[in-house]
Amino acid sequence: MSEKKEELAEAVVDFASAVEAACVQLKRYVYDLMNKEDKPLWNPDSIAWSIAEGPSGKYERAEDDGSTNFQNMVKDLRLHSGKLRRLGYFYWLFEKTDKPIVGRKKVSRP
Repeated sequence: MSEKKEELAEAVVDFASAVEAACVQLKRYVYDLMNKEDKPLWNPDSIAWSIAEGPSGKYERAEDDGSTNFQNMVKDLRLHSGKLRRLGYFYWLFEKTDKPIVGRKKVSRP
């Protein structure tokens, strides 16, 4: 009888593991689906950055050039309360200006 209980226990554990893996995959799928539909696409490499210096040291900044790429970056920043990390950089939006200005600084940790 204990052999049958062991088999049943193994089957239940295997089933639970499979369900857990399926849940993780489902979460990833939904997250990717949401990001693809809602996340504005922008490429920081195609934006003209200039070196500037502020109270916390040197950083890069970009001013509105009217491009869709820049507008998408600003939109993404506004969706994240004006600050976000992406591809090894910390980005922030200067809100108290007539035209949008974005700053960025390389981050030392991922």
